[in-house]
Amino acid sequence: MHSPVRFHTPEWFTADASTLNVALVYPMQGPAGVFGPTCEACARLAAEEINKAGGVLGKELRLLEVDGGAEPWQVAEDVEALVATGTVQGVTGWHISSVRQAVAPRIAHRVPYVYTALYEGGERTDGVYLTSETPAWQLLPAMRLLTETRGVRRWFVVGNNYVWPRHTARAARRYARDARGRVCGEAYLPLGADDFSDVLRRIEHADADAVLMLLVGSDAIRFNRAFAACGLDQRCLRLSTLMDENMLLGSGPEATADLYSTAGFFASLADQNILDFHGRYAGRFGIAAPTPGSLGESCYEGVLLLAALIERARTLDVSAIRATADTVSYEGPRGLLGLDGRHVRQRIYLAEADGLDFNVLAQLRAPHDLS
Repeated sequence: MHSPVRFHTPEWFTADASTLNVALVYPMQGPAGVFGPTCEACARLAAEEINKAGGVLGKELRLLEVDGGAEPWQVAEDVEALVATGTVQGVTGWHISSVRQAVAPRIAHRVPYVYTALYEGGERTDGVYLTSETPAWQLLPAMRLLTETRGVRRWFVVGNNYVWPRHTARAARRYARDARGRVCGEAYLPLGADDFSDVLRRIEHADADAVLMLLVGSDAIRFNRAFAACGLDQRCLRLSTLMDENMLLGSGPEATADLYSTAGFFASLADQNILDFHGRYAGRFGIAAPTPGSLGESCYEGVLLLAALIERARTLDVSAIRATADTVSYEGPRGLLGLDGRHVRQRIYLAEADGLDFNVLAQLRAPHDLS
């Protein structure tokens, strides 16, 4: 017997031939809840712009929010219920890999599913498409550059204890060896961790040059504060593949010295597509809205890609979408992008924290790179 669904379907939300209803799955609680509001705002902006341009297959695109911060099995039940009843005809959003792994087998063969969170790579479920960064595209070139420019040889991995940090750390061990370095220690903490004293002692005793942070949301914020409070920021740099401007704000400028992030989007990039996006976002939500960093902005990308996949195939059928996916392209804040298999190929950047913002130092990867 199914448990109750973790959302309230508004009275106006009906499924009929004039609408394309999409489940927007993003965290409303837990460590990742810190950037939930910007996920919702960015996705909402994309849907409104698509509808203003005529919708998808002539239908109005509407979003139904689902709490992706609940337990993975619960999120999977909720989303499957929406798909099984015909309430939604597609799924997108930012949520951790444990949630994706629970949701995908239950719905992806029935409706298109666009996953927007950076992840560990290797997703092959039919019907799943990914706008997200992967370690080979994101972490590998960042580690190489920091090895060359900062002389990093000894890496210490700190992550939450689930599939994305564990699998990414496995790749990091290989990347470190290839650069004549090594991972000298690893520590994995439950989601919601707030005591880092033992981990910080281990980092100090390991004499690490750099910490690879694979912590989610508020866990990373608390770690940054503890890291700086014990003075490790004066002897050891940090690199994260999941760190946006909202997390910098939560950490505070005194806790972000020598902190690097790598992603496909930074709010501070002076690219015309990004500047236009900022203007529309501020015009819609006001200047006090949460900063649309890479994590929230990925939900804008997810809605655009889902619409483009359906428009290109001229149907909601998953097999028909698969047949035309390699010809799909769309243009958003990250530029004109297309698919390579299931993944969007995109530029990847390395940035250094500068107070409450990021200073982009280098482009690590171009959309046409095959490596």
